[in-house]
Amino acid sequence: MKFVAVCACPAGLMHTFMAAKGLKKEAKKGGDEIAVETQSASGIENEITPEELAAADAVILAIDTAISGMERFNGKPVVQVGTSTVLRNAKSVLDQARKAAKGE
Repeated sequence: MKFVAVCACPAGLMHTFMAAKGLKKEAKKGGDEIAVETQSASGIENEITPEELAAADAVILAIDTAISGMERFNGKPVVQVGTSTVLRNAKSVLDQARKAAKGE
């Protein structure tokens, strides 16, 4: 499956990037594709392209704060969790996203 994700925490430091790394690693292990955007104190990095979003089966929001561009995900299945949830169990988050993509 194909996913897009946004990771963001209030300080925009370690949890943001650790969550992004965890999602990428777990997606690769599961044979999935994922594009991960980070929103941090240094701005938006690896911004999700319209093409990536169009191809995505579901969206993962690993966020602990408000993010820019929420409206672009309208119409897509969305799984929203905190960054700490991803850090504890990225596999579970991706499993939730797979279910959401299938309408479960």
